[in-house]
Amino acid sequence: MTDHLATVDASIPYGKRPLQVVVLSGPSGSGKSTIVNRLVVESPVKLIKMISATTRPIRTNETDGEDYYFLTNEEFQRKSEDGGFVECEEVHSSGFWYGTLRSELHRASDEGGWAFLEIDVKGALSVMEQYPDAITIFLKTPSEDVFENRLRTRGTESEEVIQRRLRTAREELNFADRYRYQVCNDDLDRAVEEIIEVLVSREAESNA
Repeated sequence: MTDHLATVDASIPYGKRPLQVVVLSGPSGSGKSTIVNRLVVESPVKLIKMISATTRPIRTNETDGEDYYFLTNEEFQRKSEDGGFVECEEVHSSGFWYGTLRSELHRASDEGGWAFLEIDVKGALSVMEQYPDAITIFLKTPSEDVFENRLRTRGTESEEVIQRRLRTAREELNFADRYRYQVCNDDLDRAVEEIIEVLVSREAESNA
């Protein structure tokens, strides 16, 4: 299965407003999920969180179409071959695929909001290629020591997993300069406020 990248003009209106894409990336433990949930609620710019598709089995506490779109391997491959994904990849050599459906971006436009993607660096680079005007934000911790401490404080990962996440974080940091903005999550409220300021500024520019 291969990623299917197509060139898309992000200025073309799909629904009620021109499509605007916002991407947030950062190492596991940087606080992405907390910040994403805060932004969806608090941002004065309407953000529509994109629902990822996956081939992994659904868990007992999950709902199809809310937590993920759960697809069979065949469905996922067919959509990939048809250009149905903005980005997709196999995660951690697990055999399970994850991706952002292009129809999700259209949904955000139809609902009058901005498409908000929480994805890893590889996926973000694919989105940057297709949507060069996207607002891309890389979320960091103040230092690697802080990042490692957050991982260990969770108490949910083995030492092997922690070391793998640390290696991945170092690799992802090498791409931080490819993002338009870098935000340090040393204070949650300040980080959320900084990102909101970026969104409000872009909204003002687009309405000028």
